[in-house]
Amino acid sequence: MTTTTYAVDVTEIGPVEVSVTEYGPGSGQPFLLLHGGAGPQSVTGFAEKFAALHQVRVLAPTHPGFGGTARPGSLDSVGGLAALYQGLLDTLDLTDVTVIGNSIGGWITAEIALLASPRVSGIVLIDAVGIEVPGHPVADFFSLTMDQVFTLSFHNPAPFRIDPSTLPPAAQAAAAGNRAAIATYAGASMTDPALAERLAALELPTLVLWGESDGIVDADYGRAYAKAIPMAQFQLLPATGHSPQLETPDQVIHAIWDSADTDFSAFAR
Repeated sequence: MTTTTYAVDVTEIGPVEVSVTEYGPGSGQPFLLLHGGAGPQSVTGFAEKFAALHQVRVLAPTHPGFGGTARPGSLDSVGGLAALYQGLLDTLDLTDVTVIGNSIGGWITAEIALLASPRVSGIVLIDAVGIEVPGHPVADFFSLTMDQVFTLSFHNPAPFRIDPSTLPPAAQAAAAGNRAAIATYAGASMTDPALAERLAALELPTLVLWGESDGIVDADYGRAYAKAIPMAQFQLLPATGHSPQLETPDQVIHAIWDSADTDFSAFAR
């Protein structure tokens, strides 16, 4: 595992520094793994396990503004983050990349796919937000207490529940920064009314994974997400919530690998 900070030049935004933690062999099949509002630590265990099990190369960036990192004032949208990560793939000269994203990271993943970069060969959306689905709103995260967030986010919240007031000052500051970053990038509703319609033009193999116990965005929201994408497959994951890669990582790994008959390169064809 190594962590490197890259300076990526983003059109209309300028140079942006982004910290990327890399797992697995540098020669392995590349995966770009995008965390959600729970922060970069919510994908660490999954990245380590996925890279070790299948000898793949997993790159997990920290979205600027999360985890105590700086966010340039001009980087203030999900579309801007998508442009940043497309620029990162260019900087690293990566090809045949599968992008995996959870929650807001799934929204960023969808926007990356819509940029139609030839470097991206497939995407995996894990309990993604971003679209509007009548009758199935995204939970109002900013009106919830942290205890309510944990209750809605996990099938079994007990192992994950913490009292934020007991965290060290630096961790509390990082958590507050994460919350502010979510509001800046995604807005209060965490949706783009035009996204579902734009996804109809997406021509990329897509796997949509959804925790059946997700109380942030329910399973019907996930089915609507998959329905909006012409080449999408939908799979419901039992006994897991909004962050399956954190709560049941083995299920996610198996779902991704099994979708390509144990050869993930086939998923991109």
